[in-house]
Amino acid sequence: MYFLLRNLSIQEVIFTTVTVPKLLATFQPLGRRISLTACAAQMFFFSVLGVTECFLLGVMACDRYIAICDPLRYVSIMTMQTCVLLVTVTWFSGFLVAFELVLLTFSLTYCADDKINHFFCDFSPVLKLACGDTSINVISLFVVSVFMMLLPFLLILYSYINILSTILQMKSSVGRCKVFSTCGSHLVSVALLYGSGMVVYLRTPTGDSESSGKLLSLLYCVGTPLLNPLIYSLRNQEVKRGLWSLIRRKLIE
Repeated sequence: MYFLLRNLSIQEVIFTTVTVPKLLATFQPLGRRISLTACAAQMFFFSVLGVTECFLLGVMACDRYIAICDPLRYVSIMTMQTCVLLVTVTWFSGFLVAFELVLLTFSLTYCADDKINHFFCDFSPVLKLACGDTSINVISLFVVSVFMMLLPFLLILYSYINILSTILQMKSSVGRCKVFSTCGSHLVSVALLYGSGMVVYLRTPTGDSESSGKLLSLLYCVGTPLLNPLIYSLRNQEVKRGLWSLIRRKLIE
């Protein structure tokens, strides 16, 4: 579990460096410009990290499923070699998908209008600047989004249905609370990422979709990486004790 959490932390640190510095730079007039190469690079790494996180959360759900539903075989199934293999597959999938989508996007011809209605180079805002037919790109983006989001989501759903079934069979209330504590942080992360990501990439475009899309993008670009360290660290009893000790000390002062 902690090996997967370390990978999730590394992924989110890199993820925030892809979008947040440029987001902060847009508050300055000169910082609102980005070169075509930088735009392509930002889009590529954003896609890599986004796809990787989707699959990584699915792998973490499987890890929780095995730990709770088949605890006696957990050590033999989730070996370090298996974890490394799963994480490698998630990163490789992210690179492969991102390379194909970015190559397809920047093979188009773009018009004179070069203003992106977004705070980073995302696919939909960039495609709106293209002069030619973008239907293939739009369809490809939608198909990839469905596959990359729904496949891990269904895996997560299947894992937690089995976990819930196991919880209901437990006679000990202490055991049930321990399982809920173990899974709660992961479920919050899944809800934040998939809730906002599915609305942005799997919805039908509407008149106010651009404004709401930017707000939801802000949630999974900034909000989720900001909250995840708090969500996962507060599961640790030592962190909780240290936090309450700090709060009491500040209140006394």
